[in-house]
Amino acid sequence: GGPDMERLVAGRERIYLDRFWNEFAGTPSKIDEATRQHYAELYARPGAMHDAFLQFRAIRKDAEDNKAAMATKLTMPVLAVGGEKSFGSNEAVVMRNAATNVTELVVPGAGHWLMEEATETTVSAVRHFIDGKPVK
Repeated sequence: GGPDMERLVAGRERIYLDRFWNEFAGTPSKIDEATRQHYAELYARPGAMHDAFLQFRAIRKDAEDNKAAMATKLTMPVLAVGGEKSFGSNEAVVMRNAATNVTELVVPGAGHWLMEEATETTVSAVRHFIDGKPVK
């Protein structure tokens, strides 16, 4: 994710992003053309790919921070949502390391891009969870 990667991707943001959308989606066609164009334009802005790559540079520090944070588990309700064709129930497994009151939802047929692949299911689950209703 350093300067060489940024130069490699410059002007080819769409190609780079398509790889993620296609590889991590349960059904790649659910990430429609308008969505792909919108995000490719945003990531083509000066500095945007640099900033996006910073998240990968921070992974080791995030792991350290998460380990320290898990020393005291969260007691508030936590909703862990994973796409069936992506992280699935592993989202809840991971969250149970950090919280004691975890509600698990696996979205059928979805991959990593829950809002694009299963908008209604995802929004409904979040609304139900916030309202204290059973998550479906």
